[in-house]
Amino acid sequence: MTETIKLMKAHKSVRRFKEQALPQEDLIEILTAAQMASSWKNFQSYSVIVVRSQEKKDALYELVPQEAIRQSAVFLLFVGDLNRAEKGARLHTDTFQPQGVEGLLISSVDAALAGQNALLAAESLGYGGVIIGLVRYKSEEVAELFNLPDYTYPVFGMALGLPNEEHEVKPRLPLNQVVFEEEYQEQTVDVIEAYDRVQADYAGARATTSWSQRLAEQFGQAEPSSTRKILNRRSYCRK
Repeated sequence: MTETIKLMKAHKSVRRFKEQALPQEDLIEILTAAQMASSWKNFQSYSVIVVRSQEKKDALYELVPQEAIRQSAVFLLFVGDLNRAEKGARLHTDTFQPQGVEGLLISSVDAALAGQNALLAAESLGYGGVIIGLVRYKSEEVAELFNLPDYTYPVFGMALGLPNEEHEVKPRLPLNQVVFEEEYQEQTVDVIEAYDRVQADYAGARATTSWSQRLAEQFGQAEPSSTRKILNRRSYCRK
């Protein structure tokens, strides 16, 4: 097993950090590694906002009360970004039509791939971090806080710093339940119930809900309105 694979398989989310700065040279390495992620047609349809000031982190915490935001040495906001694409396209045409699922997927996937590269790079340097998708639940307010223009929207944030907590790697679903040979193999509810037990054993007394209950909380109700509102207002979903 290579050192890279060992690092990837040792990943765990870190939400508590020591009061220690993340040096600029390390941050540049992390962000440069993020830039080298695969990107649809090399469009690089994302941007990253680096948040160092405690004032700005505190303001974001008021919108998204996750302690990792306040404790982080650096907070990175990954932004789906077709603003550059609009400017580039208009060099050649008066028509720009980013509306719909495709543009949303292009920018969101580009941001996600860059984010995973960034987190892996940070972990390789001895830092820890956690992805914070809850920024989407306050999309409009986050967009205003960070002065996001048309054709942009917040996809997720990432809190980074030196870890101040230790816990075990969270068990994943068995490989044969997410990887299939040649064609999809639909599974029974037994798979879900078995994984509920695995997660309960891992969490122990910390568990308040099961894995399947969290699925129900996420997907058993209408989507939050915040993301759709900002996509409409910033020209991703306008008709």
